[in-house]
Amino acid sequence: MEAAGEKVENHFFTRAEIATHKTREKRVWVTYKEGVYDITDFIDNHPGGKAKIMLAAGSAIDPFWRVYQQHLNSNLPQELLATMKVGVLDPSEKPTEVDMSDPYSHDPSRHPGLKFHNTKPCNAELPPALQMQNWVTPNELFFIRHHHPVPEINAAEYRLLIKGKGVKPICLSLADLRDRFPRTEVTATLQCGGNRRAGLNKVEKTSGIEWGTGAISTATWGGVLLRDVLLYSGLLSPEIAKEQGVEHICFTGQDGLMASIPMEKALGTFGDVLLAYEMNGEPLPREHGYPLRAVVPGHVGVRNVKWVTEIVASEEEATGPWQRGIAYKGFSPQVKAFDGVDVEAIHSMQEMPVQSVIVSPEPGESIDREEGTVTVSGWAWSGGGRGIVRVDVSGDNGKTWLPTEITHGGGQNMHQAWAWSFWEAEVPLALATAAADGSGKHAVHLCCRAIDSAYNVQPETPESIWNIRGLNNTSWDRVDIDVKGQR
Repeated sequence: MEAAGEKVENHFFTRAEIATHKTREKRVWVTYKEGVYDITDFIDNHPGGKAKIMLAAGSAIDPFWRVYQQHLNSNLPQELLATMKVGVLDPSEKPTEVDMSDPYSHDPSRHPGLKFHNTKPCNAELPPALQMQNWVTPNELFFIRHHHPVPEINAAEYRLLIKGKGVKPICLSLADLRDRFPRTEVTATLQCGGNRRAGLNKVEKTSGIEWGTGAISTATWGGVLLRDVLLYSGLLSPEIAKEQGVEHICFTGQDGLMASIPMEKALGTFGDVLLAYEMNGEPLPREHGYPLRAVVPGHVGVRNVKWVTEIVASEEEATGPWQRGIAYKGFSPQVKAFDGVDVEAIHSMQEMPVQSVIVSPEPGESIDREEGTVTVSGWAWSGGGRGIVRVDVSGDNGKTWLPTEITHGGGQNMHQAWAWSFWEAEVPLALATAAADGSGKHAVHLCCRAIDSAYNVQPETPESIWNIRGLNNTSWDRVDIDVKGQR
């Protein structure tokens, strides 16, 4: 038999041989269909985390890919797997048996106006044409980010378990939450950490869904303050919680996702963290966490855990790839692989940086010069409750800037501005410049930048903030439009 890790494309292996390769020391092998693959050197780079991929060590990945069908939505996973091939299953072995029933067959129906990146699991964004139709996004148009099939939960049987350091363990039904705690509403924008990843991919390929500008939406959430529930369970104040060793509040969803937020945010008087059972005045849709989800205003979308079943007061962050793995951590532009990188030592994303985009006009749109100006509109938002001080727009690629008018969302408390702001400006078409290729075409080179209440401002270029995971692309949004007619 060849040395462990040696790539011999047509060597036959039995399942018994493959099962001995379950550790880094002996190399980690898996099978997919009839192929045998050595994935040892890829384990640390797996976006879903080391623990998930090691579940298949020494056996078939086919059953896992049936559930995690994002592996089948593009050619990249299979192309990557092909580079690790060490052989094939012995022809005398029976084929891998895979349950062919569709785990996504009971997912809810979705609005066709969304832009779907994949459907199993569903990941869909709000297209530009719909982003500013409503300041509060209708439920059916709210962007969707899933990792698994949508759970089906019987609200009558639902229970929320709260436990951990300094907490008397309690189990609450949905009726308990409604009856024992005051109902609170918070209008908050949720944004995926990968929003605008497509712009970073133009610099260099990243990993993850190639979101445009629409992995963001806003809703008015109704429910109970997490702070009230934690007080009821025994965490009387941030100071007392700190004395008891509590640093993080961890959420677990019915789908298995685990994430956590700092204790100070959860217990803070003005943190406004909700356990929401309503969305825009209606019962929380299945798609968005029914019967209960966390809403953590100002924090990255993944911390707003859906289908919450357990809350733990802990001295440590939540475990799992979505908190401690590479999925939601920022790395230097120089990091192109994770060999030798202590991923758990990297700070996990929580509050998000200031962001703005141009929604209208669309790229390449034609405007007649006789109109004199073009109306430019878009949205802006910053994490941590930091309000938008102003949005600047330019028609000459940032050489000069014009002020914009905040049309919606401008009246929020500058320290609890959880929702986005809409803005608008008139940009002179006289700023149009001739194309460098001598084609006679003229264009206005639009870009925008937002400034929040801490006077944070968006960086100019995506190159300066590129990262291997494609997170937090907050560079100036740029849109070029054609200008028709004579000067």
